[in-house]
Amino acid sequence: MKQTLVGRVIAAFGRHLLVREAGGRELRARPFGRALTVVCGDEVRCRLDSRHDEVHVVEVLPRRTALYRANLRGGAEPVVANLTRLLVVLAPLPAPDLFIVDRYLAAATAAGLAATLVVNKSDLGIGDALTAELAVYRAAGYGTLICSADTGGGVAQLRAVLTPGAVAALVGQSGVGKSSLVRCLVPQAQVAIGELLRAGDGRHTTTAARLFDLPHAAALIDSPGVRDFAPAAAALDERTLGFVEVERLAPGCRFSDCRHLREPGCAVRAAAEGGALHARRYESYRRLRRLREGSSAARRPQR
Repeated sequence: MKQTLVGRVIAAFGRHLLVREAGGRELRARPFGRALTVVCGDEVRCRLDSRHDEVHVVEVLPRRTALYRANLRGGAEPVVANLTRLLVVLAPLPAPDLFIVDRYLAAATAAGLAATLVVNKSDLGIGDALTAELAVYRAAGYGTLICSADTGGGVAQLRAVLTPGAVAALVGQSGVGKSSLVRCLVPQAQVAIGELLRAGDGRHTTTAARLFDLPHAAALIDSPGVRDFAPAAAALDERTLGFVEVERLAPGCRFSDCRHLREPGCAVRAAAEGGALHARRYESYRRLRRLREGSSAARRPQR
């Protein structure tokens, strides 16, 4: 006998999923069919096959929002779904790659998500260079928080960002302490770093993304650390690539289809050359523009 239920994916590692139904029961499941892509935060329809003691996800319900990255073929691949805010975590150590930070912020803009920079490990000392870069982000309009999961400093301010009903995802480089922040924010979960999800063949696999409940119907998703991140090219605004400074300056360009690279009369390039647009942010835009154009070329059918 087969029956169906609707639930929320609260953990995902590859094609191994943990789904929670409305009544609170948690079920191990897997997508039915190779074409179905399911990520943490998805709301899904499942089919229970009691004869074979399996739970299959047969449908992903429409996503309200999703964070997308580029896959190896240049296409769009969801990372997490149905969130309202992206918390981009960085730290003094490992040395922050601000180009990755910029790409996460661009992806957040493409997804219509609010984004906040969270600097963890403040007990190690922030330093003048990072302090100056944070000022650039604040001037662009991004919120910034400085905290330490080890000392607890600033965690109350981070908790205040997680307003009732909010669903936030922690993203960032490996080693910045995202899981340690989870343990500060959700102590009742008692979840150790590297919690395991048992695969169908009996092996244990490290959970790639995990959703934790917060008070007032809010939730926090801990995603795996990355060495690099490229937002999905198709999801980005063609003219601005999700850079808020470029969006403000672009109306001043001579041409409506300006790519803000070498075109004459480009207000964005003029602002970068004159210092009104931060040089590193402009270089970050240029790198993402080249990456996007390379991805677009890779997706074009060969004749």
